[in-house]
Amino acid sequence: MNPSVQAPAVAEPQAAAPVSIFASVMAVVRQRLEVLGAMAVMTGRVFSRAVRPPYDWGALVYHTEFLGVRSMPIALLTSTFAGLVISLQFGFFLSRFGVQYTVGRVVVLTLFRELAPVLTALTVGARIGSGMAAELGAMTVTEQVDAIRALGADPLRKLVVPRVLACLLVMPTLTVLADVIGLGAGALVVNMQYGISFELFFQGALDAVLMTDFVSGVIKGAIFGVIIGLVGCFKGLTVEGGTEGVGRATTQTVAITSVSVCLADFFITKITLYF
Repeated sequence: MNPSVQAPAVAEPQAAAPVSIFASVMAVVRQRLEVLGAMAVMTGRVFSRAVRPPYDWGALVYHTEFLGVRSMPIALLTSTFAGLVISLQFGFFLSRFGVQYTVGRVVVLTLFRELAPVLTALTVGARIGSGMAAELGAMTVTEQVDAIRALGADPLRKLVVPRVLACLLVMPTLTVLADVIGLGAGALVVNMQYGISFELFFQGALDAVLMTDFVSGVIKGAIFGVIIGLVGCFKGLTVEGGTEGVGRATTQTVAITSVSVCLADFFITKITLYF
């Protein structure tokens, strides 16, 4: 055999692996950015239609009742146990230093600023968002949304705007209700567990809380409501894959709204902490 003749080089499959992984990652990133862009465009269109007449007051009242009144039991249950748990915990730790009588101050700030709006958004928002995604997703796969377009109506004005505005009204209201119920439950448990009177508890709470503490929680509730409404409607209107796609959209809505609420809570807290 002639030693000068060399065997042909064999390409190593490992060399193309990093390029393939990078291309896959970039494709996923591009897809996510396209989704964010589409949602941003829908958000702008929804708000532009919300401020221009005609206004569908009947649909707004219906969705407010459907989303808000029917969500009250879970909101009340969540706020009750939140008030019980944090009061019990703070009362236990403050009793180590002999200042358990100040538990009302800690509880009211924790509830008003964080726990009431966030827990309400996570629990009620999961129900509201998934319900809207399932309802609009079913309309999308059965071509009812296309029928609305064919009749010359605007699906965003007919389907999305009333739901988003209803969420904007419902979530702050449920947040205020959660503040009241959680504070009452906290006063009850510390009275029974540590013998702190209701008068001392609420007096300490009133001495510590400011109007900005209350308003910041209400603002969070309103912003969380808009996020929940937009995500639920967007996932419902962009369903693909039939009934299986509706199920995926519903579960994705719960996950996306939960993460979005936590992220928004951080940035809103960062902004409103010094007001």
